Amino acid sequence: MSASIAQFRAILQASALGIVLALTACASLPPPTAELADAQRAVVRAADADADQYAPDELAQARGQLAQAQSAMAAGREQDARSAALAAAALGDLAHARSREAVANAQVAQRRAQISRLREQLGMAENRE
Repeated sequence: MSASIAQFRAILQASALGIVLALTACASLPPPTAELADAQRAVVRAADADADQYAPDELAQARGQLAQAQSAMAAGREQDARSAALAAAALGDLAHARSREAVANAQVAQRRAQISRLREQLGMAENRE
């Protein structure tokens, strides 16, 4: 009787191991290809917005994180690749936003200077009359 209990226990353990392996396979995440693509787009978008000039630190960090993500992906470290890709995308978005902010601030300063010149001209025209 003890032999049949031992056999039953071995079958039960093997079945449990099979179930655990099956569940682990189902629970794994897909490769972070979408995250890598998003990160690449964010870096390109930032570069297109002149982040090299207006947000060079953030853009350099984004490029560094993207390189780390690509390296991790090539090495099969998908979780590291996913984390680095998400960081690269966030930094790329930050560089894009800071660059657009700097451009907008420069445009506002230019408009204010134009307004000041126009006010001076109008003031001079009023004094002549």
